[in-house]
Amino acid sequence: MKSSSNSGDPDTVRIGDVIGVHGLQGGLKIRSHADSLMPYETGRALYFEDIDGHSQTLVVAWVKPHGKGLLLALEGIDDRDAAEALIGRCIAVDKATLPELEDGTYYWFELIGLAVYTAQGQYLGILETILPTGSNDVYVVRNGNDEILVPALASVVQVIDIAQRRMEVVLPEGL
Repeated sequence: MKSSSNSGDPDTVRIGDVIGVHGLQGGLKIRSHADSLMPYETGRALYFEDIDGHSQTLVVAWVKPHGKGLLLALEGIDDRDAAEALIGRCIAVDKATLPELEDGTYYWFELIGLAVYTAQGQYLGILETILPTGSNDVYVVRNGNDEILVPALASVVQVIDIAQRRMEVVLPEGL
């Protein structure tokens, strides 16, 4: 799952944003940061956070893909006015509810913020964001005003140590 960096609460992770409404029955248009519908499954509690950090817990009634995003219905949100009140909020879930990943696989929120070094110990910067591409993700590593794009390939990324908040890479020729 490609989830964004943490929401305001360190025990939750941001999985999407409410970008609009759909229909008259309270449906929401969602820009999801997840690769699957799993975080939005029926019956799951989601946190809807506004820009001031206030959170409202709502339960998923149903979800379905829609274009590049999702359509989402929530229990208790049954008209357009109630749905419009949620536009602009980010959606988060408890980290503890996310499934365990296979060894060597990470959620984006675990990687963002890692200090990145070459295999020789040269500090390159902090992994700031991740860009999904057709073939592989690309890590955006920033050190002040300098930015390096690091392909997320096994041949490039040699070590990921979540506990030490560190990544080691072997940069391809030309980087």
